[in-house]
Amino acid sequence: MNESNGSKGNIGITDRTKAFAIRIVKACSFLEEQSGVCRTLSKQLLRSGTSIGANVRESRSAQSDKDFLHKMEIALKEARETEYWLEILIESEVVDKVKFDPLLQEASEIVAILVASTRKIKERIQKSKVESQR
Repeated sequence: MNESNGSKGNIGITDRTKAFAIRIVKACSFLEEQSGVCRTLSKQLLRSGTSIGANVRESRSAQSDKDFLHKMEIALKEARETEYWLEILIESEVVDKVKFDPLLQEASEIVAILVASTRKIKERIQKSKVESQR
């Protein structure tokens, strides 16, 4: 499967999700220094935000299209969860919207890339099924 480039030039989804995870780690380091609620939410954000790239990276070793799809769908679920935690942090006004909006924007772009990727994989699997039935 070719990596989707998204809107960030030539950076592939594997590198992009790794860079995103690093930004999440830095944001969570900041949140850990804050009050109890921020610390609690940072643990959720850290888990989901770093899991996206881990699952994308793991998909590179998939044993089949179905295995690849499964790993990419997990990455998509984690990306959507990350969006949710970022929205909660921003909308509850416990973080500076200006500082966290770029993270939310990147999470949304990653979701869009993963949606497109999983759709293409599903189409390829379906096409293979039809061709094998002939």
